[in-house]
Amino acid sequence: MTRTFKALSALLSYPSTELQAAIPEIREVLAFENILPVEAIVAMEPLLSEFETGDIFDLQERYVLLFDRSRTLSLNLFEHIHGEGRDRGGAMVDLLETYRARGFDLVATELPDHLPVLLEFISTLTLAEAHEMLADAGHIIAALAERLTRRETPYAAVLVALSEIAQASTETEEAQALIAEKDDDPEDLEALDAVYEEAMVTFGPDPNAGCPISRDILARMDEPLRPASA
Repeated sequence: MTRTFKALSALLSYPSTELQAAIPEIREVLAFENILPVEAIVAMEPLLSEFETGDIFDLQERYVLLFDRSRTLSLNLFEHIHGEGRDRGGAMVDLLETYRARGFDLVATELPDHLPVLLEFISTLTLAEAHEMLADAGHIIAALAERLTRRETPYAAVLVALSEIAQASTETEEAQALIAEKDDDPEDLEALDAVYEEAMVTFGPDPNAGCPISRDILARMDEPLRPASA
């Protein structure tokens, strides 16, 4: 298991007091496994510090405005390719089957293409498999990294680090097409409703079980530290 990806998944999840308390351990994981370059870890320090010292309600409000009320910054990866159409549903079913084939089951309302969920799954793979899976989504990750960098948000450091692991470039045709899309206005609720007018599909057996990221990722951060294997 590669705990670096579990840590990055936690950082991209909805902020909680549990996440705030886990920041010292996340720092330790990132430094110990040596998967990310030192520069990438240093670049994440402003975000880690904000989690440690920030007001939880302010952190949660920022997260919602950034990721939940801006389609172009959505952490649901297939949404950038398929929108809310049926093709996205089919792609998510295929991804869900990939998860289940490796013994990784979703619960609650988290969707298979949600980046924190994908990173949680990737943490169970070998490094070679993790690199390959991230590379498949590289153009989306690169576009998100570019958009977040433009907004000067500390979350950008996490996406930039993932982009580097995936060896993704913003210069590809696919990434450029995503970057060229007009940014959403998070305050335009009418436009947001129009984008998300289709009903949400629920994956997993229990829609009331809570967020699997807060339930599993932080709860399982206490496994013994060990160098990651390729």
